[in-house]
Amino acid sequence: MPELPEVETTKNGIEPHIVGKAIAKINIHHKQLRWPIPNEIKKLQGRVSSGISRRAKYMLWHFDSGSVVMHLGMSGTMRVVDNNTPLKKHDHFEVIFEDGQALRFNDPRRFGAVLWQDNNEELTILASLGPEPLSEAFDGDYLHRSLAKRKGVIKNAIMDNKVVVGVGNIYAAESLFLSGIHPKRAANKVSLQRCHALAGHIKQVLSKAIAQGGTTLKDFTQADGSPGYFAQQLHVYGREGEACLSCDSPIKRQVIGQRSSFYCPKCQR
Repeated sequence: MPELPEVETTKNGIEPHIVGKAIAKINIHHKQLRWPIPNEIKKLQGRVSSGISRRAKYMLWHFDSGSVVMHLGMSGTMRVVDNNTPLKKHDHFEVIFEDGQALRFNDPRRFGAVLWQDNNEELTILASLGPEPLSEAFDGDYLHRSLAKRKGVIKNAIMDNKVVVGVGNIYAAESLFLSGIHPKRAANKVSLQRCHALAGHIKQVLSKAIAQGGTTLKDFTQADGSPGYFAQQLHVYGREGEACLSCDSPIKRQVIGQRSSFYCPKCQR
């Protein structure tokens, strides 16, 4: 599943190709994604976008009357191509610009989303989100306060979008390893000092992943079709049985919260 760095990479990749351009036509080839694509999006014909931003794993494509809210789901990709390029299977949503280019959203599993948000409203899916991990609002003090009453495991806590957005499975595992925290440690037992370390490593890991263009495992590629390279820097994720890069102990895998969790039993406590 594309995580925050992959979404940020996609946003940065398509931004220069779609912002400030007039829309000639919008085609909805398959309406039913995770939620139905609203027909009101077609009213953007002739409009010009003022910008694009990211909130958690959602991209918000801004117009004078509101924003198109897009989510890549589990297997979604976006690419900008010449309008004459033949459609691919699973190209569900297409925006054709007056300069002849087209933005296409491809999603084989259809868990992605293309929604509309008026300027005077906020979609429910965005209303209860926690702070951005790379913002000043997210730090060790905030994290320690947020975990104080949580008896569940720390890995699930930092993957909860109400605590902090965008820390998916890969980056949670990597951040916990760098912080020396076992993924099954009780969230409310993580000290303030270790919360500061964890918040710092979350910022570090996500920043590096964005700089490298995300992590390519199965489905993710950048907007231009090239892969992300952060997978080459992973310390524990996907390395079950391999030697820990710090102590040579074999990396372990355990299912936590229905997700595979990778950790070093010696380095993480």
